Amino acid sequence: MDVKVKMPSVIVSVEVAEGATVTKGQNVAVIEAMKMKNNTPAPCDGVVKSIAVKAGDRVKPGAIIMTIE
Repeated sequence: MDVKVKMPSVIVSVEVAEGATVTKGQNVAVIEAMKMKNNTPAPCDGVVKSIAVKAGDRVKPGAIIMTIE
């Protein structure tokens, strides 16, 4: 399942690494949108397959930041 951002954002930090096991609701990244920092929860239980961003990246709405299987 893809983890996407909902609005134009800057990636503040990625809280997990590729290969990490995550649980639904676990914080996987911190983004900044409209000058507010927001946690990005995992949408499902699984293993992080890939991470498409790094801290400091600017992303557009709908951008995939990571994939969890």
